[in-house]
Amino acid sequence: MSKPKILICDDELGIRESLKLILEKDYDVSEVMNGQQCLECIKNNDFDLILMDIKMPKASGLEILKRIKSVNPKLKIIMVTGYKSVETAAEAIQAGACDYIVKPFSSKDVLEAIEALLKK
Repeated sequence: MSKPKILICDDELGIRESLKLILEKDYDVSEVMNGQQCLECIKNNDFDLILMDIKMPKASGLEILKRIKSVNPKLKIIMVTGYKSVETAAEAIQAGACDYIVKPFSSKDVLEAIEALLKK
């Protein structure tokens, strides 16, 4: 049985590497460093879930989230943010995000959020 496919979209290499280390045992992990690459990547691949940073250069994660949802409303997306802002979280959920994780995150937080979504 193949592993669920997860795409990590974050402009910070350290965050991408941390998430990959947490996930690679149980999931097929791909990574991109910006929203444009994310949009390109999902055109050619089927992902079960995307972990996306909210604050990125050029296009914000919220912008990319809205664009992804207009093309593929069923795709599960968890926003990753360094800002514990209720407004930002609410905006992400309103735009179609399934959940959000606040940096710094623990392995447990990430795995629990993903497992809960993929079981739905």
